[in-house]
Amino acid sequence: MDALSKKTQVQEQTQEALVKSHALLVKKIAYHLAGRLPRSILMDDLMQAGMLGLLEAVRSYDDNKGAAFETYASIRIRGFMLDEVRRNDWVPRSVYRNARLVARAVRIVENRYGREASDHDVAQELGLGLQEYHELLADTNGAHLYGFDDLGVTDDVLCDEVNGAATEPQANVLNADFKSQLTAVIDGLPQNERMVLSLYYEHDLNLKEIGDVMGVTESRVSQIHSQATHRIRARLEQDR
Repeated sequence: MDALSKKTQVQEQTQEALVKSHALLVKKIAYHLAGRLPRSILMDDLMQAGMLGLLEAVRSYDDNKGAAFETYASIRIRGFMLDEVRRNDWVPRSVYRNARLVARAVRIVENRYGREASDHDVAQELGLGLQEYHELLADTNGAHLYGFDDLGVTDDVLCDEVNGAATEPQANVLNADFKSQLTAVIDGLPQNERMVLSLYYEHDLNLKEIGDVMGVTESRVSQIHSQATHRIRARLEQDR
């Protein structure tokens, strides 16, 4: 066997080992994401998409770039899963419509009273009972999936209103300003909402694990998470 063949064989063995050793990472990310997706989305579909993401990560990973493989693979795996969700359009339009209605109600209540809008306040503004409102919050969790969209913000905040797309320097400035604004908005959230966002996004806990930490049910964590994203969206849109 020549040197090139040996090198190729070693690379293949290394790639196979990476796939086997990170299969559980795919499962972890799938469960983490599934907690915020409609129940119609099958775990098997997410897992299959995630495995494709893992294979792509193994093939394209360059350890000279500085990022740890698990970090790089996590991004690829999650990206493939979200692409699968987008491709199949599993989130109904009504979910996005209801998400906008909740954010608008939060903004109206907070402007009216000059304080944080409680669940009861928003439910009353929407003409719903508290139980109905909590069910609506659970349903709208599927609207927050992608990057900044997780916080109710779409990529159009980085677009130039005149030309339709910002130049790279403009985008960098707008992105930095937006992140600063977003940080300030998150810092102003109620404590329980800040905690849920921190445990979910920074510490990578799923909804059940967050519920165990906070001593509440998984469904309540889902409600708090959804309420936080609607509140953030309402406050960001208020400041534009």
